[in-house]
Amino acid sequence: MADLQDELHDTTEVGGLDDLPESLPDAFDGEPYTPVSDPDGSPLDRAHAILAAHPVADGYSGLPWALRHLPPWFDLELGESAVDTDVPRLREGHVGALLWSLHLPEGLDGDRAVGATLEQLDLVKTVVRAHPEGLRLAYTAGQTTDVRNCGRVAVLLGPAQAAALGDSLGILRSLHALGLRALTLSGVSWASEAGLTRFGEEVLREMNRLGVLADLSGASADTVRRAFAVSKAPVLCTRSAARALRPHPANLPDDLLAALGAAKGLCMVPLTAGQTGPTVRDVADHLDHVRAVAGAECVGLSGTYDAGTAHPQELGDASCYPHLVAELLRRGWTEADLALLTWGNVQRVLRGADFTARAAQERRDPSTAKIAELDG
Repeated sequence: MADLQDELHDTTEVGGLDDLPESLPDAFDGEPYTPVSDPDGSPLDRAHAILAAHPVADGYSGLPWALRHLPPWFDLELGESAVDTDVPRLREGHVGALLWSLHLPEGLDGDRAVGATLEQLDLVKTVVRAHPEGLRLAYTAGQTTDVRNCGRVAVLLGPAQAAALGDSLGILRSLHALGLRALTLSGVSWASEAGLTRFGEEVLREMNRLGVLADLSGASADTVRRAFAVSKAPVLCTRSAARALRPHPANLPDDLLAALGAAKGLCMVPLTAGQTGPTVRDVADHLDHVRAVAGAECVGLSGTYDAGTAHPQELGDASCYPHLVAELLRRGWTEADLALLTWGNVQRVLRGADFTARAAQERRDPSTAKIAELDG
C-alpha cells in the first residue's frame, strides 16, 4: 500500500467564478468538424481513418480485477492472451482512453470494501507504471488528451462502488486524492431502490465539488431521477443500453434515456451479449435507439472487456471497435456523430466535471456531514 502514498498528487488550485466561461465548450472546442475519411473507401477503411483521428474513450474495463488472478509476469505491452485487453489490441482498436473499473465481488462491504478498493487502486498504479510505453494515468479531460497525443492510452480510475466510501465523506475525499474519478451510486443504504437519502444527496454534492463523476448504471430509477435533479455536473451510465430493445435490469427505459439526454449526461452502451445481443448489429441497434431518444451528444461506448461477460460476434476484445464503427457507417451515421460517440462526448463530460468542481470549490467547503446526522 506504500505505492498509494507515493502517487498522491496535488489538486490544481481553482480560479474564481469570474474565470469560468459562460458555457462549457462543446465536444469540438468550437472548431468545425472536418471529415477525415475517404467517402469512396470501404466502411472498414473509413472506420479506421475516423478512429485514428477520434479514438475510443471506453467507459468500462474490468481489467484490474482480472489482473489479480494472473501470474505477476504478465506483459500488457507485448500482449497478454489471458485477458481481453492489452496494449497491442488497444492500439489495433484505436482506444485512446478507458476507465478502469474498481468494482468488487458481491458481499464485500464496510472496511473490507474500503480496503479492497485501496488495493485495486494500488494495483492499477503499479500496472500503469510497469507499462510506460503503452499506458499513462490521467485525471482530467486535458490530461486525457495529452496522453493520447503522446501515443499512450489514458487510464482513468473508476468507477468504484459506493460501498468503498464506508459511509464517510472523508474517505471519498481520500479516494479522490488518490485518483478516483467515478463512483457508482448503488448497493448502499443511502443509494438504494428507494432512491437517494439526504446523506446520499450530500455525497453527490461532495462528488460535484471534487470532480468525481456519478455512475448510475445499476442504480434504481428513483436514484437516477434524484441524481439528475441534484447533480450540477453531467452524470454517466457506464454500462447501460436500451431496455426497449432488451429487458436487462441495467438497461434504461426510454423515459430515463430522454431525461438523461435533457440533463446532458452520457449513456455508454456496453458491448456485452447479455445487455445488447449476440451480434454487432444488435449493438448498433442499441446505439441507434439511444441516439434517437437521448441525442447524439449523449451516447458513448463501453467495452466492458475483462468483466466476466460474453461479447457479441466480431466484438470479442478491445481490438474490435473498427467493426462496430463500420456497421454504423453502413447505417448512415455521419463522421461528426461518430466522433462524438467515440471521443467527443466523454471529453465533454470530463470537462463538465472539471468546470463544476472549480465553481463548487469557490462557494462550498468540504462537507463534514455524517450519515447518522442526516439519515438517522
